[in-house]
This record gives sequence, C-alpha cells and structure tokens, in this order.
Amino acid sequence: MNVYFACAITGGRQQENIYQLIVDSLLSDGHTVPTAYLSRPEVMDLEAIVQPREVFTRDIAWIEACQALIAEVTTPSHGVGYEIAYALSLGKPVLCCYRQETLVSKMITGNTDPRLHVCVYQTSADALLLVQNFLEEVKRSSQP
Repeated sequence: MNVYFACAITGGRQQENIYQLIVDSLLSDGHTVPTAYLSRPEVMDLEAIVQPREVFTRDIAWIEACQALIAEVTTPSHGVGYEIAYALSLGKPVLCCYRQETLVSKMITGNTDPRLHVCVYQTSADALLLVQNFLEEVKRSSQP
C-alpha cells in the first residue's frame, strides 16, 4: 500500500524516535512510504535546500497518490494539519496518533469525519499496533 507518513519538521523533532519506528515498520511490512526520509535526523538538512513551492507541489502529489495517510501529531505542525485536511478532502483514510497526556488540537480530536481515526498510545509498541490495525481496516474496506 502507498502510505503518506506525516510528522512535524520545523515544529520540533522531539518525537523523531517514534517517527523512525513507524516508518521502519511500514517499510518492513512492504508498504511504499514516499515520505520515509521525514523520520530521519538529516531531514532538516534535506528540507533546507528545497524551495517552498517544490515542497508543496511534491507533497500534494504524494498525498493524491497515496491510499492512506498516517500522521503522528504529538508535536503540533501547521503542515501536518494541512496535509490531514487535504487528504480528508480527497476522501483518503487518515490515522492521527499521539502520545497519551498530550494536548492535541480540537480540530483533530473533535473531527467526526468517519475516515479520520484519532488514537492515543502509551508505548511505541502501542503506536505500531495502532498503525497495523488501521492499515488492515483500510485494506478490508477497499476490497470489493
């Protein structure tokens, strides 16, 4: 499955470890993740040399091509919020996961779109299980 992974970049990289675990799990399960590099420490250097218009155009194309979007939303990010809304506007299933005891925007937690799944996790194992269960549900719902 083609999965767009969204996470904070300029808003803070405190959750980078969980980003890496989620992306590595997706890749090891055979999924295509065009945004896999976002989970890596060198992302700041890579993104510094790309023009804003190029990032926007590239990321919009990747969202349009994906079958699902997974966002780790513990760290607030304008970009991630935009990506979530855009994916939902296209009818894409979206998983937003975040660490327990984190305050997350009510624009995410209060959204009743049936394609949006908002889940809380305590451990990295919990987060990986949420991702796997979400993708299984996406897979089941897309079968005729």
